[in-house]
Amino acid sequence: MGRVKQTEKNIFFGIIGNFMILVVGLIQRKVFISVLGETLLGIDGLYTDILGILSLAELGIGAALNFSLYKPVASGDREKIKAYMLFYKKAYRAIACAVAAIGLVLTPFLPYIINEEKRGDISIVNLTVYYLVFLFNTVSTYFVAYKYSLANAEQKNYIQTNILTVTKIVTASVQIAVLWITENFLLYLLTKAAVELIQKIFVSIYFNRLYPYLLDKDVQKLDKEETAAITKKSRAQMFHKIGDAARLSTDSIIISSMINVESVGLVNNYNVMINYASTFVNIIFDSAISSFGNLVATETQDKQYRLFKVYRFFACWIYGFAAVGFWLLLTPFITGLYLDKSWELGAVILTLILIDFYLKGSRVVLFNFKTAAGIFEQDKYLAFIQGIVNLVISIIGVKWIGLAGVYVGTVVSGIIANLVRPVIIYRDCFSRSVRDYFTDSLKYLCAVLGIAVLLIPVKSAVLAQVNILTFVLMALIVTAVYNLIFLLLFRKTSEFDYLWSLVSGKLPFLKSFMTK
Repeated sequence: MGRVKQTEKNIFFGIIGNFMILVVGLIQRKVFISVLGETLLGIDGLYTDILGILSLAELGIGAALNFSLYKPVASGDREKIKAYMLFYKKAYRAIACAVAAIGLVLTPFLPYIINEEKRGDISIVNLTVYYLVFLFNTVSTYFVAYKYSLANAEQKNYIQTNILTVTKIVTASVQIAVLWITENFLLYLLTKAAVELIQKIFVSIYFNRLYPYLLDKDVQKLDKEETAAITKKSRAQMFHKIGDAARLSTDSIIISSMINVESVGLVNNYNVMINYASTFVNIIFDSAISSFGNLVATETQDKQYRLFKVYRFFACWIYGFAAVGFWLLLTPFITGLYLDKSWELGAVILTLILIDFYLKGSRVVLFNFKTAAGIFEQDKYLAFIQGIVNLVISIIGVKWIGLAGVYVGTVVSGIIANLVRPVIIYRDCFSRSVRDYFTDSLKYLCAVLGIAVLLIPVKSAVLAQVNILTFVLMALIVTAVYNLIFLLLFRKTSEFDYLWSLVSGKLPFLKSFMTK
């Protein structure tokens, strides 16, 4: 099956699966808030981020090995695949032990992370037990996570998507029942641990049957050169991991320790909604990673560049659409339809979050392409610098202007990558000047900002009273206006022509419509 076909299949299953997860997830979160309240919601989000930091122990081995698999998969070299997968297996078992050890060492410091005056009547013993359940879920994941890598290298990401979709739907459904019956947070967490443990056992059995040759005892070892290449790329990825953790997983810790844990839950409501919806966006771009890996391994630099531009144009279109939609509709949805006014986040904070979200669109494209191309060393210090900048600005900012200061740090640190990473990729992947990249960036940004400003008075008129009908009407207006204007502005570009050829090939009536 060709690259485009595999990507389409990955996207199809991703969209279906994530729509189901979205519906169940919204119900689950609504029940959680009504039964357990904002303090435990904040703790749930805080522990998720703490365990995200512990994933530093992975040290980038996964990305380095996934890149290493592209070539043997493309050439059908089973012996080399077996060698890499055995190395991967041993590495991830060591990582699991490291995460467990580091996680246990952090346990005594939980009282310092969670503001004592703002944690209500939750005891340290309970906080510790909750944390240990989170830790178990994270550690056990490493024993099976590596098994997905071969299927993903074969561009079969839909296998992982389908397994995770079923698991999340079952988990959320059972957790909702447990909350209604028991109103107990610990049982809620243990339910998730039990369902995910069953899933991990299934994954192990399933992939053993899917790739029985990986069970062979006769496996050649990677030579010193191959091991050194993985080590070099993993070392570079380590800096990315540290920087990303300092930038993306510390906001809730800063908020919890310097403001209160309830604010973590408040912000988390918005972030979860953004993440739910942006998951649909990410499906498209994440599904293309393995196809890019195959592209880099088999095609010319010029073809890589042309497809990169298409990929990037589409990202700016879709992320811009999502950012404008969130900016206009997210607060009315949360405060008018889903929860109530007490859960409203300030307009400044939401704007900062969505600025970073839009800029993330370009970063996703750049990061995915450089990962597929095996570019790890050239920007290894970039994420580390971003992490330091984020921590410094966020800590100073939260003291001066409160919650908004945390997200000023997030935006500033993100912009650094938006400026530096294109230079590296254009130089090392395409041997081209980066000027066109930044020119296009400015055009796309102006289009998005212009459409957002144009829709402000429309929102004021339509959503003067928020209800389901006015909300749906505004959503339809945003969808129609944004996409029509973007289409009119960029329909004559080569990037749009390529995308249109793909779509019209599937839907021939569209092709005839555009040519009339």
